[in-house]
Amino acid sequence: MKCPFCTAENTAVKDSRPAEDNTAVRRRRACEVCGGRFTTFERVQLREIIVVKRDGKRALFDREKVAKSVTIALRKRAVGDESVEQLVSGIVRKLESSGETEVTSEDIGELVMDALKTVDPVGYVRYASVYKDFRDPTDFAKFIDSSALDEHGSDE
Repeated sequence: MKCPFCTAENTAVKDSRPAEDNTAVRRRRACEVCGGRFTTFERVQLREIIVVKRDGKRALFDREKVAKSVTIALRKRAVGDESVEQLVSGIVRKLESSGETEVTSEDIGELVMDALKTVDPVGYVRYASVYKDFRDPTDFAKFIDSSALDEHGSDE
C-alpha cells in the first residue's frame, strides 16, 4: 500500500479490526519512510460494475464518488460517519447483488435517493436538488410536495 504522504511503498499494518457490520476490515498503517499514519479499508468486491453515464460514456463504479456525494448531502446534519458508511455499503451491496455488470448513473442516483430518504429528509432533498438539477425555489416545493404524495399515498 502506497503512503498517501510520500508515496513510498513500504507501509506497515499497525492495527486491524472489523468495520461496517463486519463487511470491511479497517487497517491503521504507518509509513516506514516518513512515519505518516493513515487508515485503509478492505472490502469484498463481488464483481466490477460499469456505470453508463447520461452521455453514453462508461466508467468503472467508484464507491468513493457515492460516499462523497452522500457526505455532501448530509453536511452539518446529525448523521454520523458510521451511518454514512452503512448507507453507502448498502447501495454497493444492492448493485453487486443485482447480477448486472452495467448500471446507469440514473439507477445509482435513485438508489442513493431512496437510502437518503430513510436516513435524513433534508439530506434527501439536498441530494435531489443536485441530482434532479433544480433551477429555482419552486423546484424544491414541487419535489417536496411530490415526495409527500409518495409517502402518504394521496394528495389530500
